[in-house]
Amino acid sequence: MKKNNFKVLRGGIHSTFQDDGYDHAQHLGISTGGVADQDSFKLANKIVNNELNYPVLEFSIQGPQLKLQKGKCRFVITGNVMFNVIQEKKIIKGVPNHSYILNEGDVLDVLATIKSNYGYLAVEGGFSLEKYRDCASTLTQSKLGPNRGEKISEGQFINFNLNGSNVNSSLKNHLFNFNDNIIRVLKGPQMNYFMQKITKDSFAKPFIISNMTNRMGIRLEGNSIYSIKSHNIASEGIIKGSIQVPGDGNPIILMADHPSIGGYPKIATVILADIPKLAQLPFNSKIFFNEVSLSDAEKIFKEKTELTKTLFKEIKYY
Repeated sequence: MKKNNFKVLRGGIHSTFQDDGYDHAQHLGISTGGVADQDSFKLANKIVNNELNYPVLEFSIQGPQLKLQKGKCRFVITGNVMFNVIQEKKIIKGVPNHSYILNEGDVLDVLATIKSNYGYLAVEGGFSLEKYRDCASTLTQSKLGPNRGEKISEGQFINFNLNGSNVNSSLKNHLFNFNDNIIRVLKGPQMNYFMQKITKDSFAKPFIISNMTNRMGIRLEGNSIYSIKSHNIASEGIIKGSIQVPGDGNPIILMADHPSIGGYPKIATVILADIPKLAQLPFNSKIFFNEVSLSDAEKIFKEKTELTKTLFKEIKYY
């Protein structure tokens, strides 16, 4: 057993190792996978001085409870998350975006995400994981990736690479807006399957995120859209953010663990900059689609990249 490790006391609802995901593998039927919220993922690594693509532990709704068995660990949790650090004689109420140090015997108890879906645990130096195709993202549907393609579970051990330093780091202000419910989209490859008036009317009304939502896709309710052509097409490659419309008229937004091909018409595609915000919106949230041009989407992405750089400069090390 390696020197630095945690023992899992509680696995949580859906806790998996993730990084940027699989590149250039969809032709093999492998989903891109990767973190649901790229913003919180990169921020977690930055706060503990990791490379931005170091694997993290992504958790959903209820997180894990981990006991530090060996070593010393500096960690951070990002996202809107409630957690405690339990030491021998006291309990410390954790604050997201602030690093903490665990010593042997300390317990990290990730209680819940708050009005959101995903949180991220990064440790200084990164987790020690076996990669598949040079990637450390877990695909539970395919049983690929670290931890044998499985969620973490009670009783197992999690190894990490380095003894943590004594540096503290934190970010007081989060510059990203998670409360905005406007989701910007591009025209989809089969937008002509839908009458322009129907599309315009539907985009003016709210869709509701159903509880039939996971890392594979977000199902929408309350605003059905019906095609003037067939609701089935020849299967073709699909990407994260594609908005498919099946026969019942309730759109499905494909997310990180989407399949590599699909046979429903795609009315639109969520722009890359809005995927993290969309991933964090909880069940029963209302969202509106706003169509933008490709040049607008590129501009928005560039602006967000600059905003991220500004955000990273706000991190304090002491």
